[in-house]
Amino acid sequence: MRLVDALAPAAVGVAVLGAWEGLVRLYGVPAYVLPGPAAIAGALAEDWPLLSGSLLVTLRIALLALLLAVSLGGLLAVAFAQSRWVERAFFPYAVVLQVTPIVAIAPLILIWVDDVTLSLLICAWIVAFFPVLSNTVLGLNSADRNHVELFRLYGATRWQTLWLLRLPGALPFFLAGLRVAGGLALIGAVVAEFVAGAGGTGSGLAFRILEAGYQLKIPRMFAALALISALGIAIFAVLGLVQHLLLRRWHESAMRPEG
Repeated sequence: MRLVDALAPAAVGVAVLGAWEGLVRLYGVPAYVLPGPAAIAGALAEDWPLLSGSLLVTLRIALLALLLAVSLGGLLAVAFAQSRWVERAFFPYAVVLQVTPIVAIAPLILIWVDDVTLSLLICAWIVAFFPVLSNTVLGLNSADRNHVELFRLYGATRWQTLWLLRLPGALPFFLAGLRVAGGLALIGAVVAEFVAGAGGTGSGLAFRILEAGYQLKIPRMFAALALISALGIAIFAVLGLVQHLLLRRWHESAMRPEG
C-alpha cells in the first residue's frame, strides 16, 4: 500500500507530461507559444550553466529570509507569550505586514535600501515572517491549563514553565508554520526579483524568466519556472522531513497508524 501511495503522484505526473507532449506535437503548437516537456528539458540542459547560477541566488535569498523569519518570529512569539500587553501592542503591526501586498511595498524597499540583495532579502522575510510568528504564539498560548497550574503548584518560575512546558508544546505549531514560511520565503524572493528586474551575475530565476520572455526564448522561461517549482517542492519536503523526525516519537500528528 505504501509503495502504491508513493508511486501514485509520479504516475500522474508522467501521464500529464505525456499528454502535454502528445497534444503539442499533435496540434503543431509552436514552441514560442507553448513548448512541450521535451523542449523544456532540452532548454534546461542547454542553459543549465546560466540557470544553475540563478537557482543558487534564489535559493540563498529564500533560505536567508527563512532563517531570519524563524529567528525574529520565534523571539517575538516568546515575548508575546510572556506579556499579554506586548502582544496586544505589537501583534497588529505584524498583521499589517502580512496583509500588505509585497508587490506594493517592494518598489519602496528597493528605493530605500541601496543594496539590491538586501532589499530582496527584506521582501522575502516580510512574506515568510508572519506564519512563524502566529503559529508559534498560538502554540505557546495553547499549553494545557492543568499542566500550567501543576508547574505553578511546584513552584516553577516563568522561564522554567516556558522552557519545559510551553516551548515543547508549541513545537508542532512552530513546525507547521515553518513549512508554510518555507514556501512563502521562496515566493517573496521571486516576487521581489520580478519587481527589481536587475540583471547581471547575481540574477535569480525570476529575472531569467523576464529575460527569456523579452528574448522570446519560451522553453528557457518554462525551464526556469520548473526550477522554481522544484525548489519549492524540495524546501517543503525537507521541512516536512524535519517535522516528522522531531515529532514522530511523541506527537499524534506524526504517529500514524500502521497499515
